[in-house]
Amino acid sequence: MTIEWRYTVERDLGVLSVSGYLGPEAVRRFEGAVGWAVGRGTGPVIVDLTGLRGWSAEGQLAITEAARRLATADRGLELAAIPADGSLVPGGDHPPIPVHADLAGALAAHSARHGEPPEGRHEWRTTGWPAGEPEL
Repeated sequence: MTIEWRYTVERDLGVLSVSGYLGPEAVRRFEGAVGWAVGRGTGPVIVDLTGLRGWSAEGQLAITEAARRLATADRGLELAAIPADGSLVPGGDHPPIPVHADLAGALAAHSARHGEPPEGRHEWRTTGWPAGEPEL
C-alpha cells in the first residue's frame, strides 16, 4: 500500500496533502513529495493528513525527517488532521512540529500570523490523486 499526494503553493505557503497509508512501503514516495515541496515554493509547509488512513512508526519518522529537511531550507513543517488513532509524531531531536485539528485551522493560524497570501497558485500531484478536488 502506498500514498498519493498533491502539493499546492500559495506564494508563501505550501500545502502537501497526503492520502492512503504512510507505512514502510510509502516512505520513499513521501520523501519524494517532500523533495518536490523543498524545490518549489517558500515558507512553511502544512502536511494535510485529512485523507490519510493511518501511519506506521516508519511513517511518523518520515514526518520528523521532513521537518529536519525543511528546516535546513529555512522552512517549517506543520501537520493538519493527524490520523484518528491519535498518535503523534515521535519526540526527539527535530524542529518543533505544530499540529492543527484540520486544514482549515492550519490555514487560519497561518493567516493570523502572516496575513493573507498574495495572489498566485501552483499545484502538482501524483496521477492517482482524485480529480476535481475542492480548492484550498
